Amino acid sequence: MTTSSDTTSEFTEASRENYIRDPHKIEQESFQRIRQLSDLSAFDQDQAQIAMRLIHTCGEPSISSRINISHSAIKSGIAAINANAPVLCDVEMVKHGLTKRMIEQEVHCFLNDSRVPDIAKAEGETRTMAALRFWEPLVEGSIVLIGNAPTALFRLMEMIENGSPKPALIIGIPVGFVGAAESKDALITFCQQHDIACITVTGYVGGSAMTAAAFNALLRLNKGIRF
Repeated sequence: MTTSSDTTSEFTEASRENYIRDPHKIEQESFQRIRQLSDLSAFDQDQAQIAMRLIHTCGEPSISSRINISHSAIKSGIAAINANAPVLCDVEMVKHGLTKRMIEQEVHCFLNDSRVPDIAKAEGETRTMAALRFWEPLVEGSIVLIGNAPTALFRLMEMIENGSPKPALIIGIPVGFVGAAESKDALITFCQQHDIACITVTGYVGGSAMTAAAFNALLRLNKGIRF
């Protein structure tokens, strides 16, 4: 008679023999499966690389219909990368998710600046909103990565409307149930009106990992790495 412990032991031994160990093979197989499971027909070849990386990060092929990559996003993003334009992040989690070995330019996040809490308290706003005050000297031609705070995305749009210089690319994929979906819908319309390149994923889904993943995909495209 086979006991449950015997079955578990056999399963564990089989798993140890069969799972893929090589990181490159794992990545190749992941993207092959993503192509099989996802509808990428709305994207050109380079846009599909961004879309697949976003799908890979959240593990949900169905988001392909919600990924919005503006026509000039890849061209503008790669040009900014090659110009060593600053990268501006709303939170440290986005900054830490970037592929450091492929980045030569400065990456900035001012959320933990000692002045931010007092500004936020005085203005009655979120810390991420307050931190954007320190983006002003850097934002022109930059790459903006907003993955956590819808309020930061709304504030950025307010800044530009009020005369702030425009970034080269906005990757805005904040996550959440309060303001996230609305901020991303607003971003698409805003960027069309102001001729700014953008990448986003509509709805509630998003986050720091997905935002970093979109930029990491751009970094790989710039190095000629495709899956």
